Amino acid sequence: MSETITDYTAPADLLKDKIILVTGAGDGIGRVAAKTYAAHGATVILLGRTVPKLEAVYDEIEAAGGAKPAILPVDLANVKWEELEYLAQGVDQEFGRLDGLLHNAGVLGQRTPIANYHYATWQQVMQINVNAAFGLTKAMLPLLEHSKAGSVIFTGSGVGLKGRAYWGAYSVSKFATEGLMQVLADEVDGVSNIRANSINPGATRTNMREAAYPAEDPQTVTTPEEIMPTYLYLMGDDSIGVNGKQFNAQG
Repeated sequence: MSETITDYTAPADLLKDKIILVTGAGDGIGRVAAKTYAAHGATVILLGRTVPKLEAVYDEIEAAGGAKPAILPVDLANVKWEELEYLAQGVDQEFGRLDGLLHNAGVLGQRTPIANYHYATWQQVMQINVNAAFGLTKAMLPLLEHSKAGSVIFTGSGVGLKGRAYWGAYSVSKFATEGLMQVLADEVDGVSNIRANSINPGATRTNMREAAYPAEDPQTVTTPEEIMPTYLYLMGDDSIGVNGKQFNAQG
């Protein structure tokens, strides 16, 4: 059963002094989430593949008066466990804890029947959307344990709740993402200050959406800014005690 919190209004200082890592922070929802978290007081760690995009977000956050962000250039398609351990050590040395982790990075893959799906593409989608999210979560769990209220947010999808033809690895990866979230949530329930939930952004104006629906008029699609109430609610302390839930950002 999905939850909604679309009418949430976040206090201006909701994330004051929190350390939050956002993957896929250079573009789309990740970029907007990073800027929104910074605007509500967080120090944001920007993780992504393309350094110039991360630097642009960094500059936007500083120009808006936000706390100085950090940049982690990582290609999740090829990341090794040792690199994730090293990243966690760096975050530990710099900040000593992690208060929030938004798993936003993802790839669409092919829109084609299973019979025609490229094996290598399937592996890449599963690596970025699922395996890297697992690895990063595992690496950061000790730092999240140091938070008074650590929040892990996974990015789901409607096709991760009910399979649809031609969505291939993307759909399967989102089923796996929901499973990963639920397993983690059950493991931390009652024994940790960490909570884990997922957000289905819905139809949102991003490059991925444009690739999936090339004939769609982007002006008719919800912007990333419009879905931020759910992202703020689940990252802030107002959602303490909310664990193992799947949220629809657009109701």
